[in-house]
Amino acid sequence: MAEAVELEVAGRTVRLSNPDKVYYPERGFTKADVAHYFLTVAEGALRALRDRPTTLQRFPDGVAGEFFYQKRAPKGRPDWLPTARIAFPSGRYADEICPTEPAAVLWAVNLGCLTFHPWPVRRDAPEHPDELRIDLDPQPGTDFADAVRAAHELHALLDEYGLTGWPKTSGGRGLHVFVPIEPRWTFTDCRFAVIALARELEQRLPGRVTSKWWKEERGSRIFVDYNQMARDRTIASAYSLRNRPGATVSTPLRWEELDDAAPEDFDLLSVARRYAELGDVHDRMDSRRFSLDGLLDLYERQRRDSGEADLPYPPDHPKAAGEPTRVQPSRARDR
Repeated sequence: MAEAVELEVAGRTVRLSNPDKVYYPERGFTKADVAHYFLTVAEGALRALRDRPTTLQRFPDGVAGEFFYQKRAPKGRPDWLPTARIAFPSGRYADEICPTEPAAVLWAVNLGCLTFHPWPVRRDAPEHPDELRIDLDPQPGTDFADAVRAAHELHALLDEYGLTGWPKTSGGRGLHVFVPIEPRWTFTDCRFAVIALARELEQRLPGRVTSKWWKEERGSRIFVDYNQMARDRTIASAYSLRNRPGATVSTPLRWEELDDAAPEDFDLLSVARRYAELGDVHDRMDSRRFSLDGLLDLYERQRRDSGEADLPYPPDHPKAAGEPTRVQPSRARDR
């Protein structure tokens, strides 16, 4: 292995060990290639992470090896990298890193982090999300183009409620849309708001979109994964690399780019070039924050009209008041 190198990052020196270790065998990309990619996009990556408790998805031997999620701040964390205490549904807690400067991104990259998973909160208000995150997840029989179709309808729906959404690729087959919101509501409120959007999209795109939690009920539709707004659920941040052979990137896009986009177009090399040319196309995301009142009113109207309120939580969450049974429908019928 080559000797460690030192990288200058916005006034700090970050050590990069084993720079020639291969991280993406299919493309031949090394740890040094990954580090130089993140150097290029560091300000955009930091914009998505700034002051957010962040879980690191670490690949110490590259994408062909084992990986793990590190929630608790690693030992040896530099004194300039702050943390915040986050409570999990189990009642346990962890002190997670909260990046505040570009050097934090490269420090994590040296630990083998390729994908950053920030919470939708800031360290000064860990109980109140300031982002609504909508995950459009293609199910078997659907693809990215189907997610784009759902995203356009979502865009129109958000406009009707006076909300601005910011789309990005997931780095896989799906799309994420983030809405900056005022940090006044709880995780439960935010989850209800995404449920309201999911149900409305089901009505507007029948047979194409679903909010069904159980896979056996989803069919060949785009699943609006409302549980990504449940506590302790995170989404890969903008500019994160993904553990796919092609080194794809979760890439911020403009709405007008969606129809011509393909997930494989956005990788370690192309996104670095795109960033050098365009900068961060989501750099104004935090310039305005929105109210959830309209979506929460929609949720209540839907509840009154249908008699259905909450939807199932993930299995590791405590049972919530008003939550329906978590029994898979086919198993319930067999009982």
